[in-house]
Amino acid sequence: MVQITNDVLAHSRKDAEWWRTSVIYQIYPRSFADGNGDGMGDLQGVTQRLESLAELGVDAIWFSPFFTSPQKDAGYDVANYKDIDPLFGNLADFDALVAKAKTLGLRIIVDLVPNHSSDQHVWFQAALKAAPGSVERNRYIFRDGKGENGELPPNNWESVFGGAAWSRITEPDGSLGQWYLHIFDSTQPDFNWQNEEVRIEFDSVLRFWLDRGAAGFRIDVAHGMIKVDGLPDVVANNSTMSGQDSPDAIKTKETDEELIARLQVENPFWGQNGVHEINKRFRAILDEYDDRAMCGEAWVHPLSRMARWVRPGEYHQTFNFGYLETPWDKDKLHNVVTESLKEFGAVGAPSTWVLSNHDVIRHATRMAYDQIPKQGDGIGPKYEQPDEAKGLRRARAASAFMLGLPGGAYIYQGEELGLPEHTTLDNQFREDPTFFRTKGERVGRDGCRVPLPWEAGANESNGFSATGKSWLPQPSSYKRYARSEQEGAAGSTLELYKQLLKKRKAHDMGNGEFRWAPEFMDESTLAYINNGILVLSNFKGDPVVIPAGEILATTQHDLTIEGELEHDNTVWIRL
Repeated sequence: MVQITNDVLAHSRKDAEWWRTSVIYQIYPRSFADGNGDGMGDLQGVTQRLESLAELGVDAIWFSPFFTSPQKDAGYDVANYKDIDPLFGNLADFDALVAKAKTLGLRIIVDLVPNHSSDQHVWFQAALKAAPGSVERNRYIFRDGKGENGELPPNNWESVFGGAAWSRITEPDGSLGQWYLHIFDSTQPDFNWQNEEVRIEFDSVLRFWLDRGAAGFRIDVAHGMIKVDGLPDVVANNSTMSGQDSPDAIKTKETDEELIARLQVENPFWGQNGVHEINKRFRAILDEYDDRAMCGEAWVHPLSRMARWVRPGEYHQTFNFGYLETPWDKDKLHNVVTESLKEFGAVGAPSTWVLSNHDVIRHATRMAYDQIPKQGDGIGPKYEQPDEAKGLRRARAASAFMLGLPGGAYIYQGEELGLPEHTTLDNQFREDPTFFRTKGERVGRDGCRVPLPWEAGANESNGFSATGKSWLPQPSSYKRYARSEQEGAAGSTLELYKQLLKKRKAHDMGNGEFRWAPEFMDESTLAYINNGILVLSNFKGDPVVIPAGEILATTQHDLTIEGELEHDNTVWIRL
């Protein structure tokens, strides 16, 4: 029997920091709430809706980027790291948001994008005007091309968004010149993190937001800032964030050390050892302040490798993408939870749990399928359409299973409403660079970024904005998912999340003592006990009789004491 306690996790309940147990809510600023009626979400809109998040029961809010940006990649192309884009407001709006959040007991986490900037950043514009080998160009990764006249890219790397990872510039004298690296879109040139000037600049950016009251940072592409010297060709390109399609795709007979060494060679721009120096530098700055934390977006496998990002002196947390990518499957969930608690606990870090974010298909849709496109591709009208009821049923069960686990948890805006992916979005509305760089072959991530419905039927955007405007149109189904339809409604997904978060906090499950409970398992069920609370999930087949005890929360609205738990449902029972 596997038992994992606070001793293994290396921290007692008394000493736990806030980020070890917190439930953090991700806001995608464009799509949460529009305060000025222009159809684009903004900081004023968030501030107006903050009470709803306090009522939900979350502890902190992580914002996707709101910096000054041309918005070629929805803000992940930053032109000025120390200001707010006018689309979202201004610095005074940020200050007001932080102040109000503090009165509600909510922390604000800022999204930092250090791997690359916008091509409109003053540094890159200066690089375009400067000569090869100049100080200005050395802030980015410029190289001469191959071929007789430099007409070929410096290597064969591909962009995550499709196509080559290099673009050629026109020199100030009008001649075709050097190439610059962009692991993402051509409007997102990669910084040269071997350059101390880049590191000093980001020291300043971190302190700017910490001084302004940010509780910490989510670090974008935390595994990508260092590239192998010489920028060698790869044998086979894999344009995903991790370099692997899934954890299953990398199962081998190699030891972890052998596997990690091989993956570093095969993916010379992902997960290189030098990035850990940057992690430590960031952490040292956060440690100058009280009570701050940072979470890394490190798309690396296996979990033992991901745990290296949260060793002492590095990140406080990293997203558990191994867990996110695990399907609704009894055995696979058992394995990934056991491995997560073991590997993160081994370095004294909490595991984090996450099911959805702005880069992946919403889990209320993803779980309706046995097979989905690779990360970042999305589902469009030409794809087989999901069984919406099946997806929602499994998503609710998966959320209840996840929120009972010890450690930190992340919720993506709208999942508390059970929102599905917009899988029939018309091409005319698409904005994701993936769609354009692949000429529509991969529809991209717009489907998970559609604005939230607040008041059903209030207007065309269901209350997202007072005018009904919306930068992306909602599918017709969003009306019945609106918060107004679920508030106070017994059995609704919103009320389920409220109950789960309330009981999680009341029983200190984020900092709990965990063990698998084989005495309550059979071929179709998975069960664990955390701080005396039994969490039981039925994955398939016939209903199962639940043990006697107090039902604290359940995804099956008609479940009663000693009742039967149907498939694709989860229940919390105090024994």
